[in-house]
Amino acid sequence: MKIVTFGCRMNTFESAVMARLGHDVPDNVIVVNTCAVTHEAERQCGQTIRKLKRENPDSVLVVTGCAAQLDPMKYAKMPEVDRVLGNHEKLDKDFLCGVQKQVVGDINQQFDLPIVADFEGRTRAFLQIQQGCSHHCTFCIVRLARGKNQGLSPDRVIEQAKAFIRDCFHEIVLTGADVASYPYGLCMITERLLNEVPEIQRLRFGSLDPAALGDDFIALVQKHPQIMPHFHLSVQSGDDTVLRLMGRRHRRGDILNLAQKLRAVRPETVLGADFIAGFPTETDEQFQNTLDLIEKAHITHLHVFPYSERPGTPAAKFKQLPVTVRKERAQKLRILGDKLYQNLLHSMVGMKVNVLVESDKKGWTENYLHVILTSDVPVGQIVPVVIKGVQNHALVG
Repeated sequence: MKIVTFGCRMNTFESAVMARLGHDVPDNVIVVNTCAVTHEAERQCGQTIRKLKRENPDSVLVVTGCAAQLDPMKYAKMPEVDRVLGNHEKLDKDFLCGVQKQVVGDINQQFDLPIVADFEGRTRAFLQIQQGCSHHCTFCIVRLARGKNQGLSPDRVIEQAKAFIRDCFHEIVLTGADVASYPYGLCMITERLLNEVPEIQRLRFGSLDPAALGDDFIALVQKHPQIMPHFHLSVQSGDDTVLRLMGRRHRRGDILNLAQKLRAVRPETVLGADFIAGFPTETDEQFQNTLDLIEKAHITHLHVFPYSERPGTPAAKFKQLPVTVRKERAQKLRILGDKLYQNLLHSMVGMKVNVLVESDKKGWTENYLHVILTSDVPVGQIVPVVIKGVQNHALVG
């Protein structure tokens, strides 16, 4: 069985689960684990499905993931597609190995996952501790594709982490659709993980909702050096009016305060963030506030989306900006992000950093900067590296 994965780290983890569950599935089965965060993501999924079938005419092509959960009939009608599974069903061996044409059920069924102890070709393990979302952002379809907020039980999280450690992973990334809202408490499970699985050398988080990060999170970051000083925040905009229209629970000042508090306890902290460019009704001045926030909070790892209407969301009914404006603003965000990222890279020259070697003389620093190594080091090792220069979007050491 071959699995092609789109989208977030949750999908990466779930693809690893499917690979483990489907070890006895015939080799001619191809599973496409789709994403639906934007129309562009769905377009790419459809394009890949057609290409895979064209190149593998005798394959059995199974489509699953968020796009399939939201609109199963769309994919069931594609002549290239043999089967469609929902987000819950893809993690059930009986459905994954079955023959039913279309099985897409209620996404709010009890959330649980089998233990996974391998990520082929990876040195970082993604551990999905949470599923779904119970908030109401006006642009988002996660609640429809992933259901309500649910969490893997703390004991299961610990068990999964231990399985990764046994398989020699040095870095674990806690992921979820809204990982900061892990229902048993993100700080609680992080504390338990680091206390009960002391072999974890590096711990990271998936995208974090700033509204859910309080002083207890800051204290946790200060206490545990195993928590890597790179935090990716779901910011979306730097303007308070736009944030209110988006249904976000934080405001511009919250991001600035959070950045200041994190750097007060970990000066080496690097911030990344998601941004939506050209949200409905966004003015030039409001967009400028986003550019200004990025500079003031020194956000260097930008993940930029031109706004994409999602049917069934309130924002799809708002007055829309021209697509050209959305793309232009997205490009401006990327240019600013690239400038700040390059500045950060050049500021690292001469420093000694610890690098997790992933492949082919390449790895990542603790604050998530890409490093090209000039000497051979075994994959999976964490090694001290002296940074000698910058090459394109990477450090050289």
